[in-house]
Amino acid sequence: MIQIFVTGGTFDKEYNELNGSLFFKDTHLPEMLEKGRSRLEVSIDTLLMKDSLEFDDTDRQLISSACSSASADRILITHGTDTMVQTAQYLAAQNLAKTIVLTGAMIPYKFGSSDGMFNLGSALAFLQILEPGVYISMNGKIFATNNVRKNLEKGEFETIN
Repeated sequence: MIQIFVTGGTFDKEYNELNGSLFFKDTHLPEMLEKGRSRLEVSIDTLLMKDSLEFDDTDRQLISSACSSASADRILITHGTDTMVQTAQYLAAQNLAKTIVLTGAMIPYKFGSSDGMFNLGSALAFLQILEPGVYISMNGKIFATNNVRKNLEKGEFETIN
């Protein structure tokens, strides 16, 4: 069983056609898994529906507590990309003895041209083969929490050299 925790981020943003704003309604994860024909046994729980720029340590503690108390030892967290590294490092410092992968999207799933489906599939694949620890999966790559950053100029995650 894989536990999926939803925290919001671009993955789950919706577009308001009347005023052009982005907002949260419900997670798209069940629809994405169905469209991707996933046959994995998963449990999905929504912890937060926030832009990660609004996260603070109280939110990170909530995520950490959920991971700690989860019966599953393999956990996927959907998360906004802006503070994904900070949350991953926070979780890594907790030494939870579980395999935790954070993933997200640069473009909302509902936009149709989102990287969310690919990132979700990649993260689930990595999650099944990685040793316990905390990782970030974006754009088909896997990163350890201690040597990754979001490159704002390129709009992608990269290893810190």
